[in-house]
Amino acid sequence: MDYTDRLRRLAINDERLAVVEFDDPSASGRLDPKALALARVAALVAVGGAEPSFGAQIDAAISAGSTAAQVVDVLVGIIPVVGLPRVVAAAPKVALALGHDLEIDVVEFGAEEPR
Repeated sequence: MDYTDRLRRLAINDERLAVVEFDDPSASGRLDPKALALARVAALVAVGGAEPSFGAQIDAAISAGSTAAQVVDVLVGIIPVVGLPRVVAAAPKVALALGHDLEIDVVEFGAEEPR
């Protein structure tokens, strides 16, 4: 099925497409697992996703070959689209998923109080 058929099915809320794509995201063959995982991280930022969701998607991105720097590049890259407040709110969740505690890092950098 080409992209126009998939787009039409999405536009009419064809549940069969959503089930197939959700069960096997690689079924479309359009995005590699790394790109898909990074897109999902960006989507989580856009919707204000929960901390566990960030952990799962960032684990998937790292497992697919992404680096921590690329995950952060995604955050910076989507600022013009989702806005700085969304990215600022997501940054601690992303940091925890990458194994960093920003509150401790801020104190180590000499700030008077964690933000």
